[in-house]
Amino acid sequence: MKRLVLFTIVSGFALAISTTLAVAQDENDSLPTQLVVSMGKSDIQLNPALAFSATEAQLFTAIYEGLVTYDPFTLEPVPGVAKSWDVSSDGKTYTFHLRQDARYWDGAEVTAEDFRNAWLHLLDPAVKAPYSFLLDVVKGAKAYRLGQSKDPSSVGIKAIDATTLEVKLTEPASDFLKILCHYAFVPVPKPFLSVKDWSAEPTVPGNGPFYILKHNSDEIDLAKNKLYWDADNVHLSSIKILLTNDADKVTRLFNEGKIQWAAGGANWEKVKNTKAIVVNPMFATSYFYFNCRQAPWNNPEVRRALALLLPWDKIRIPNQLYIPATTLVPRIASYPVVKGIDKQDASEAMALLAKAGFAGGKGLPPVTIIVPQGDESKTADIMAEAWKSAIGLTVEVKRYPYNAYYQAIQKGPFTLATTTWIGDFADPLTFLQMWTTDSNLNDAGYSNPAYDQLIKESMGQPESERYKTMAEAETLLLSQAAVLPIDHTPAVNLINLSLIEGWFPNPLDIHPFKYMEWRTPEPIPGAI
Repeated sequence: MKRLVLFTIVSGFALAISTTLAVAQDENDSLPTQLVVSMGKSDIQLNPALAFSATEAQLFTAIYEGLVTYDPFTLEPVPGVAKSWDVSSDGKTYTFHLRQDARYWDGAEVTAEDFRNAWLHLLDPAVKAPYSFLLDVVKGAKAYRLGQSKDPSSVGIKAIDATTLEVKLTEPASDFLKILCHYAFVPVPKPFLSVKDWSAEPTVPGNGPFYILKHNSDEIDLAKNKLYWDADNVHLSSIKILLTNDADKVTRLFNEGKIQWAAGGANWEKVKNTKAIVVNPMFATSYFYFNCRQAPWNNPEVRRALALLLPWDKIRIPNQLYIPATTLVPRIASYPVVKGIDKQDASEAMALLAKAGFAGGKGLPPVTIIVPQGDESKTADIMAEAWKSAIGLTVEVKRYPYNAYYQAIQKGPFTLATTTWIGDFADPLTFLQMWTTDSNLNDAGYSNPAYDQLIKESMGQPESERYKTMAEAETLLLSQAAVLPIDHTPAVNLINLSLIEGWFPNPLDIHPFKYMEWRTPEPIPGAI
């Protein structure tokens, strides 16, 4: 969700990616009293306006709920706090009808005004909310987000009454409901909007199927929210989230039956029941990107030249877990085939460098590549060696622990960085809108008016046309080598599906806790 995830896969792990669903058999017929889930340890930001990680996105399916939410199987928008909605004939006005029995965990009513206040807070430039740009399709939202307007009434978000929210768009947007599935757009009671850091709060103002009973840096305990509007269909009574990066510990606890789902890393080679390993394709791409704010890397000819000097056959190597990627957007139905940089071309690279005033690479400043410790580090070494060999470029590779890497990106300086992006909703826009000039998530600082215009045009087009326009935008982005795709990553989970129902593999690797329940173990054939 910043939807940033880096996968740590133990070397030597052999698994056929064609396995999309596996069910482990449990030797213990008794059902646990609490669902125990392990997730990678990171700085959990409980404030939904400021959160950005995949761990937070999964956790928030338990404690928050927006107007709409994800179907657990298809990930299509389904009613959440909004029991229904109307769309005007021109597609520009959405009227949401909220449930009268929607409540926060403390019993307070969830109102249309809560949504309006939370969204305006999200758009406040001072808040620096990473996902506020997703509301740019709302009338007046972009100007308010950029500080060009100080008047909240200029934003097309209006609470008609306690249970009716009206949202006016600048143009029809077929993906608007998908966007609203994102946790950034959940309601927040007004008193909490002035609190930036929620970590010291004993609990948070959640309105989801569960609430936080207690939490610390190692563990989050959740209890069923009996005031949730659909509490009768929530079957788990409690959930324990263990936050750890200790893969051996996670594997041991899973093997002992003390963890039912490992959503973070595990030592795959030591898993006793490999049928519990679930692998499925995911809407995700790992890539490197240039810091386009710095000269000469703000010159697309220079970036493209360096990209064409790379031995892509050594960088994008197919294996059992990673699919080589020449594009940013993973394959999605009806989206046109986009061509990215797929091979080395030293001749074109040298011509581009000469045209940019750096013939043979002379005059180019040293390059700094920052990477987390892991496979990305090996790729950076290949890049460094290729550039040094071809044009004598000085390259430094700086390696950081995973928990410090994203701070390093924010602090800078760097020439190239890397990340893995998982789509927040099943649409190419989730990969492409973030590269617009005014996007909060544009860490590369990429800016191209032609690209911005294509993305803007696509948002008001019917799906068949918008996909073509977005593909044109992606082609421009890739041809200018702001982004260097490496591979499409799968989702890998360790889960006991002989005990858990309501968990389905899906491209976003988001699994709403609301739908999970215990599965009664089937009797062993021949057992008395």
